[in-house]
Amino acid sequence: MTKSSAILFILLFSLLFKLEEVRVTLLLVVLLIAGGLFMFTYKSTQFNAQGFVLVLCASFLGGIRWTLTQILLQKAELGLQNPIDIMFHLQPLMFLGLFPLFAVFEGLPLSISEKLFRFHEAGMLFSLVGKLFLGGILAFGLGFSEFLLVSRTSSLTLSIAGIFKEICILFLATRLLGDRLSLLNWLGFAVCLSGISLHVILKAMNSKGEKALKLHKEASSDPDLELLLRHTERGSCSWPLWRHNMD
Repeated sequence: MTKSSAILFILLFSLLFKLEEVRVTLLLVVLLIAGGLFMFTYKSTQFNAQGFVLVLCASFLGGIRWTLTQILLQKAELGLQNPIDIMFHLQPLMFLGLFPLFAVFEGLPLSISEKLFRFHEAGMLFSLVGKLFLGGILAFGLGFSEFLLVSRTSSLTLSIAGIFKEICILFLATRLLGDRLSLLNWLGFAVCLSGISLHVILKAMNSKGEKALKLHKEASSDPDLELLLRHTERGSCSWPLWRHNMD
């Protein structure tokens, strides 16, 4: 439930950094998704104050992280539009930030594990290294797809895609693991899906409008193209006439 607040923090920082414009439809989408996810997972676990604070801080920092990532990816003068470029610069810093935590909490158990450093069978070691290598490839693909999505759309869209993934996981838990949901939970499920659907529809409409505006601007700067568009709209455009005008 607390994790669903991440989308609210992303919206807040997107508005502060002027990445998004204040629109009623945008606020409606965020409230539908956050409120629906809250209802969908209501009373699914016991409340823990320490966990609540930690997850809330993670949601807050996640909002800052993806908002700043969007700024880095979408500023042409920085030259980081390619996801590989930004991964090259950011992933080493992420590794340095996580490695001390890994060394403190998992370093000793890993160093004395018979599956890795104290192995007795080479087959077990190769199997474990292969699994780690496969996990690394999947993690690289996930990071690449996330950065690519943010560079083409926005951090808000990435957050909504992540929430859709969480809904799928929770839904599968009810089908495969026997988790029970109340009427309020199913109502939240419907509300959350309606918010996601509304966002997809609005994105498609905005994309179509931006494409038409871009084409109109190009036509304004090119008289021949503008003449072609006018004939196309009237349904009387012919290739020889357009060719004659070009000549």
